Amino acid sequence: MPHDHPQGTGPVKPPELLAPAGSPEALAAAVAAGADAVYLAGRRFGARHYAANFSDEELRSAIDYAHLHDVRVFVTVNTLVRDAELSDVARYLLWLYEAGADAVLVQDAGVASLAREIVPDLPLHASTQMTVHNREGVARAAREGFSRVVLAREVTLAEIEDIAEVQGIGIEVFAHGALCYCYSGQCLLSSVIGGRSGNRGMCAQPCRKPYRLVTADKDDYGRPKSLRAVPAEDRYLLSTRDLAVYPHLDRIARAPVASLKIEGRMRSPEYVATVVDIYRRALDTIAAGAPWSPSREDMRDLALAFNREFTEGYILGAPDIMARDRPGNRGVLLGTVSGYDPRRREASVRLAGDTSPRSGDGLAFSSDDPDRDVGAIVRGTPAVKNGMVRIGVGAPVGAGARVFLTKSADLEERAKRIMANPLPQIPIDILVTWEGGTPSLEATVPVCGGEPLRVLYRADIAMEPARSRPLTGEQIAEHLGKTGGTPFTVRKMDLRYPGGLFTPIGELNRIRRTFLERVGEAVLAARRPGPDAVHAARERVEAAIEGMTRTAGSRRTPRTPSVSVYVDTLEAAAAAAREGARTIYIEPSGPVGLRFLEEAATACREGGADLVWKWPTVTRRGFLDAAAPLLPSLYDAGIHGVMVSGMGAADAVRNAEPRMRLYGAAGLNVWNHRTAGSLSALFLRCTVSPELPAADAAELAGSVGNTPELEVIVQGTIEAMVTEDRLVAAVAGEEPCNRFLGLEDQRRRIFPLRHDSEGRTYIANAAEICLIDRLPGVAGMGIDAVAIDARGRGACYAGDMVRLYREGIDAVNRGDTGILPALKDEVRRRALGGITGGHFVRGLAE
Repeated sequence: MPHDHPQGTGPVKPPELLAPAGSPEALAAAVAAGADAVYLAGRRFGARHYAANFSDEELRSAIDYAHLHDVRVFVTVNTLVRDAELSDVARYLLWLYEAGADAVLVQDAGVASLAREIVPDLPLHASTQMTVHNREGVARAAREGFSRVVLAREVTLAEIEDIAEVQGIGIEVFAHGALCYCYSGQCLLSSVIGGRSGNRGMCAQPCRKPYRLVTADKDDYGRPKSLRAVPAEDRYLLSTRDLAVYPHLDRIARAPVASLKIEGRMRSPEYVATVVDIYRRALDTIAAGAPWSPSREDMRDLALAFNREFTEGYILGAPDIMARDRPGNRGVLLGTVSGYDPRRREASVRLAGDTSPRSGDGLAFSSDDPDRDVGAIVRGTPAVKNGMVRIGVGAPVGAGARVFLTKSADLEERAKRIMANPLPQIPIDILVTWEGGTPSLEATVPVCGGEPLRVLYRADIAMEPARSRPLTGEQIAEHLGKTGGTPFTVRKMDLRYPGGLFTPIGELNRIRRTFLERVGEAVLAARRPGPDAVHAARERVEAAIEGMTRTAGSRRTPRTPSVSVYVDTLEAAAAAAREGARTIYIEPSGPVGLRFLEEAATACREGGADLVWKWPTVTRRGFLDAAAPLLPSLYDAGIHGVMVSGMGAADAVRNAEPRMRLYGAAGLNVWNHRTAGSLSALFLRCTVSPELPAADAAELAGSVGNTPELEVIVQGTIEAMVTEDRLVAAVAGEEPCNRFLGLEDQRRRIFPLRHDSEGRTYIANAAEICLIDRLPGVAGMGIDAVAIDARGRGACYAGDMVRLYREGIDAVNRGDTGILPALKDEVRRRALGGITGGHFVRGLAE
């Protein structure tokens, strides 16, 4: 462990330490371990559906419990929401506001706009699933009323320094825990494979499954010919390590971030206690300006709590993000098997260091194939002789197998001791005065960033003049100052006792208990909105629900949708234009220049199509600085549109060339009419989320009016992941080429890969969506355009698909829908991996 860390570089204001609380027990562990704030979810609208989470009653109690120990509570309302759910979301936001939640985390732009309308005093945090990754995106969030942004995990410390120049908004970053392979909020892989949407909190973690990289030459339709596997040592190609910035926590603590977030709402209370305690102690040392360097013991305990091998993550520029050899918990290396006694069913293990097993420990005997690992629980603490121990294990294990400690009884005992720590207490100053023998107690409670809270309690008894043994001031102070079992500690007591009075000690204790209860009630009330604010919020909620009720069930005027197509070559753009595509979104896979785009625009104009430059899903500083200056010249050359997937990119376009029309890609996650409405001021057209079933898409269209235009992706392999991992180069040792590249899963499904101009990897669904037989319904719901994704498929595919869909739309206009099944067969003959109706037809798992 390196120790080249600043030694006594002066006190710093530490960032907030934000802990996960997936259950009431984990909440208590986080508070006991020293978290400044916790994030948790109710049973609705939270992105960890499989955590225990909190019932409404538990959630209200959790907020009160945390507040009485001066811990803030942020509630996740960070799933994407259908139109039919917006009324329930409105009521839930009101409930959270009344309960005193300190902030809500949201992903859905429509939910954010609803929250600003009905509970404007409830702070909003932009979830990492909003995929905010550049300065423009943070500035947009600040203008839209967010008080904090949880940045994408892929953002580096250098980028954070640039982003932090945005005023009026806090930056939150992940510090420890699991990493997603894909940019959060852009992952549809679990959704397209099994209908379990990560955007609805139901991710099945397909990234932890085995895959192999395959390649082939392409046919005329971009399909693989004679697939062959790329030799690779590892099988878990999408499995990431776990993040741990602890070794460089001093750097992070001095960075311009407001909050360090620990991931783990699915983890145990013991995990939460261990990790929070380690980060708390380190941050406190750094904050005091004392010498600090990472502790080997703490790193070992972090690893024992849970790890898939640690990485310092994108935030610190680590090169080792991936753990492709196995997807599960690694624990800590204990030793190596030297032999196995089948009669005794015991393994002889040579210890690798000074850690030895004890009763209750969990072990994993590791082989080359993770599926064949053998687990064991240590029964009785084995004796260590000459660095060797004998451990009972039920299945044979081979010599040379490594043995890992994956569950430590010692660590669990230490975690339980942390969880039994005295809880944080709120300091209060007490003034005690007497009037006519009746004591009055006034508490002054400090409030961070505000005026102190004052609580006055006049006792319901009068102390009598003493006949023989009056109470002394010291006696009264002793009993009134006891706070054991309460959330308070007396910092200072000013006792203005006139003397000579008496009352039973039991009465003093009762007065104290009643007084501290009143103080607790006042502290909680101060963290909640007042009656007038709640009444006003209720009226706003009812007005919002009434407005949504009026539009529910509305229908747009049916219309004839135009055909759009995504392409990545000049040839495909020209072919699509010739066949009648009206809008062509071009996203070259390599570096793009003015001449390329101008040539594409000329080819499109000759066919009567508009060319739109599609920007990558992720637009970090380097791309924006290179692309934005091109826009004025492109506009003058006749390219009048840019398609983006993020609000930061949209603002970058608008700032560089205000005349440019904006088109919203699927990455904007348009799920409801409030999201679409919030985008209408900027965007000419938005893509409806490919996760939406037909009925929900129709509800969205009917409620949104005529702006923005709405587009549905009807053909092609749906983009399911975008990642910073250079997968092909990492696995095959070479850069991506023009061959077909794909991932093959255990069911022999092939997920196509492509790369954007900055080298990011995109993974698409194994089967193509095909909605050509659903065109009557699409036209009937008032959709303005239908889109075909022909990227990576070549000119033949692009041209043929445009022609087939044009024929289908013409048939719908003539009322001749009988030819649609034949057209669907034509599509199927050109498809890659078969065709599917996707979520549009079959919906999502709930």
